[in-house]
Amino acid sequence: MVIESLRVPIVAAPMAGGPTTPELVAAVSAAGGFGQLAAGYLAADAMAAQIAATRAATTAPFGMNLFAPGPVAEPADYAAYLAELGVDHPLGTPRHDTDAWADKLDLLVADPIAVVSTTFGCPTAVEVDRLHAVGTEVWVTVTSPAEALIALDAGADALIAQGAEAGGHRASFLDDPAEDIVDPPGLLTLIQLLSAVTARPIIAAGGIATGAGLAAVLAAGAAAGQLGTVFLRCPEAGTNAVHRAAIGSTEPTMLTRAFTGRRARGIRNSFLEAHTATAPAAYPEIHYATAPLRAAARAAGNSDDVNLWAGQAHSLTREQSAGELVAELAADAKNALRKALSE
Repeated sequence: MVIESLRVPIVAAPMAGGPTTPELVAAVSAAGGFGQLAAGYLAADAMAAQIAATRAATTAPFGMNLFAPGPVAEPADYAAYLAELGVDHPLGTPRHDTDAWADKLDLLVADPIAVVSTTFGCPTAVEVDRLHAVGTEVWVTVTSPAEALIALDAGADALIAQGAEAGGHRASFLDDPAEDIVDPPGLLTLIQLLSAVTARPIIAAGGIATGAGLAAVLAAGAAAGQLGTVFLRCPEAGTNAVHRAAIGSTEPTMLTRAFTGRRARGIRNSFLEAHTATAPAAYPEIHYATAPLRAAARAAGNSDDVNLWAGQAHSLTREQSAGELVAELAADAKNALRKALSE
């Protein structure tokens, strides 16, 4: 398996919308880790271009993350919210799509890569078999043991365990507002719960920003750590200027549906404070509706109206090249494990 061949047990999280670039993926892979591209929000041909650019930058294996399609929201479910936002903000037209799921799968079967990972849901057993037939591993992001069992039944080769600490969208298969009052399990808890139901590799994601954090998840049973927020300030990342400036601040994060209609963790700003309580579960409809206001805010340098996705440990990030960061994290993790065992 890919995860067993890595020199460094670090996986770069696929961050859709711009932060993940072929240059970032190549740099992580060159340092001994494993990079993943992000197909979310891209057309299939744009995804193909990202694959080609990554192959031009590295001969190392890499992965691609796909967004699994979800249910359609009824306009009545989000009309009041759009009216609330429209008072002060320019809005786009809400719409539902599948993020070109079928087209992207077809392309990845025709032009295979090492790993296809998924978020927001699990491929069917038939889809997993198609990828396996061309030599591609399938990693499924899960947030609970129940989701893990679905993924294992479909034939997933590895599980990406997303703890509550993680930045960006929650990967939950079902995004049920009724569950918003329930605290999602933290990463160390989730690793232990998943280890009780499977011996397949677990890749730990959420709040890992230091070598000690990486050591902790490895000690808990993970085969590797998946890190995203820590790479946002690397020069190889395509993080927009407003987002890049906010990462590393001491402002806390919070879970919200305000920007996209799906629960996600971002740095607290006035938009989240004003609209989290009333935001509906309607993804990607709200994502498309708020796209113009977010674009305008980024252009104006206004961090209050931008989705500043970040994990809970974002204040520990630093400006550093991806290769140097991977090497430093790996060395610090080894030191942390030695220290823990020597006391």
